[in-house]
Amino acid sequence: MSEPRNRDRVNWQTAGARNQIHLVTHRQQARRVLGFARLAVIVMVAATLAAGAAWADEAKVKIDNFTFEPQVLTVKAGTTVVWTNDDDIPHTVTSSSRGQFKSKALDTNDSFSFTFREAGTFAYFCSLHPHMTATIRVEGTVGDAGPGADATHESTALSGRRP
Repeated sequence: MSEPRNRDRVNWQTAGARNQIHLVTHRQQARRVLGFARLAVIVMVAATLAAGAAWADEAKVKIDNFTFEPQVLTVKAGTTVVWTNDDDIPHTVTSSSRGQFKSKALDTNDSFSFTFREAGTFAYFCSLHPHMTATIRVEGTVGDAGPGADATHESTALSGRRP
């Protein structure tokens, strides 16, 4: 009976050695995974910071309950303002000064954006409901931008359609 015990002991010792080898291998794998995880976190943080810098030049105006909110918005030159219609009826965003900017009729969840390139005060209203008024105040200047605000703008619906 001592023979089986010796065999068991040898098998157990061999199995223990194998487990130690596997343990070292698992530790190496864990270090690699941890290294990749750290790298992924660093990349995600860097991407978030870069995206935050890009979003810094965008401001939002909410259209709801027959009002523009905020009523007065102050931004830096070069900022894109995005109006979103959260009301259940159509509205527009129309510059009080002719030709600066004008959206199509915005249905619920539609948005309109416009980039302001030069300092000034820009009053606007809803052409469907003229009592709805608000103001954008732009401070500073942007590089070699032309006079007034940028004439390029876009209006998009939630579905991604363009006019």
